[in-house]
Amino acid sequence: MGKHYMPNSAHKEEMLREIGFESIEDLFSDVPKNVSYEFNLPEGKSEYEVFLEMNEMLGKNKTALEMPSFLGAGTYFHYVPAHVKYLIERSEFLTAYTPYQPEISQGMLQALFEYQSLIAELVGLEIVNASMYDWGTSLGEAARMSARFTRRNKFIVPKNLSPEKIKVLQTYVDGAGIEIEYVKWNEKGQMDLEELKEKVEGAAGVYIEMPNFFGLIEEEIKAVGEIAHDNNALFVVGVDPTSLGVLEAPGNYGADIVIGEAAFFGSPMNFGGPRAGIFAVKNDKKLVRQMPGRIIGMTKDADGRRAFVMALQTREQHIRRAKATSNICSNEALVAVAAAIHIATLGPKGLAKLGEVILKNTAYFKKRMKEVGELPFEGINFKDVPVKFEVPYDAIHERLLERNIHGGFYLKPHFPELGESALFAVTETTRKEWIDALVDALKEIEGDAYV
Repeated sequence: MGKHYMPNSAHKEEMLREIGFESIEDLFSDVPKNVSYEFNLPEGKSEYEVFLEMNEMLGKNKTALEMPSFLGAGTYFHYVPAHVKYLIERSEFLTAYTPYQPEISQGMLQALFEYQSLIAELVGLEIVNASMYDWGTSLGEAARMSARFTRRNKFIVPKNLSPEKIKVLQTYVDGAGIEIEYVKWNEKGQMDLEELKEKVEGAAGVYIEMPNFFGLIEEEIKAVGEIAHDNNALFVVGVDPTSLGVLEAPGNYGADIVIGEAAFFGSPMNFGGPRAGIFAVKNDKKLVRQMPGRIIGMTKDADGRRAFVMALQTREQHIRRAKATSNICSNEALVAVAAAIHIATLGPKGLAKLGEVILKNTAYFKKRMKEVGELPFEGINFKDVPVKFEVPYDAIHERLLERNIHGGFYLKPHFPELGESALFAVTETTRKEWIDALVDALKEIEGDAYV
């Protein structure tokens, strides 16, 4: 007789006992209650009736064209060319699984090799893996990799870091016994070099973002790298790749590891996911050996023809099991392929134009927002801009939603020292009329009795 693999109650209880839990609720106790949701299909309804009910629920959503969004902090409305979606929906890409058998996976392997090559050229480092889950998990892996490489257990990050990234990073380092040290920002909203010098001794790595969480260009980023290297720490740079048409590649100013978010190219916002994390290192054999995830390599087959394979698989868990450099398995290959298609479409001139338009739109946004709020930091912003108000921003946000405008990310719960501030963002898709409408709405709200 065959064994039963249906997860019925008896099997669930047996599995829970084996791993030391009494109930399913205990197993998922680390998931916040406000985000857990059990969906049950309504009983006694036909498929069409369920379809109508679901369609009514989905009808409550609004697109970024129906409701202009200025929400910053890591999810941005970029235009994705129509052919990108068409190409990744080809069955050869859409249904492809992990290419363990290269002889039948040459198409996907080549596409991922092209992704690696394009990202390598963008960030200025030679070795790129075939993507992580997202920017946050890339950061967690960079911290662990830095600790393994240097045999140190302290990792330094800026205090003005995305709250979501902080949570992911903490999840990754807790079990490894790595301590996170935070460096404050200075009056410019950029990393404080004096505090960095005080804390860098004994650090495995120093992490900084370009632009930083406040959207500011870090003017002293080369000095940060020098401080890290003077103390034998790895220099880790997180970068928004859409800025690299106008900003210098991190590899050019000494980055040992570069991470970021590839899904800013080729993917819609998708309610925040799925994503594809960038992970690149300089061409150092010891660094490459400690790198997480898979690397696609180009070789020749038995007949001398060009062929693609997964290289250095000894780092991966299907070979090394518990001794693998990370536990990433199925990565975000389809999102990475979409990013590669979009980057290749833009080319060097297109990337430069993209960056220029974003800078131009950001500058206009800052100019107009000075009419209704205070900009706490001077400097050059790319996409994100913090704005401080005299009244509680959460009330302002509600009034904006009533006017069919999605405002910024409320900063006070995470950075109380900034007061009633929010992080707004613009991209190449942001229309001048949207910015003008936002400013007009904020002027109306100033005298609103609700505020």
